[in-house]
Amino acid sequence: MTYVVTENCIKCKFMDCVEVCPVDCFYEGENMLVIHPDECIDCGVCEPECPAEAILPDTEDGVENFLEINREYSEKWPNITQKGEPPADAEEWDGKSGKIEMLSPNPGEG
Repeated sequence: MTYVVTENCIKCKFMDCVEVCPVDCFYEGENMLVIHPDECIDCGVCEPECPAEAILPDTEDGVENFLEINREYSEKWPNITQKGEPPADAEEWDGKSGKIEMLSPNPGEG
């Protein structure tokens, strides 16, 4: 099992999860974070830290697409080890559906 960052992170990107990760397996995109599935040690400490509830175990139904997104972009985006500032409008995007179309392939600042 591994943990997966899902759609609700898009345009929210709160980054509370980054601070608690003991193995630094988060990678930053322009408007989303992802977890490298081969680096995640399945400890689960990140899941309750996410204010947007965007982190789920890969055993949850419906996360298969996001497991692939996490795998793909964790190979392309920079590793992030410290919490940064979320977007100014993050709370406005929290809980909105249909954000997958807004996923930017661009890397974050890292």
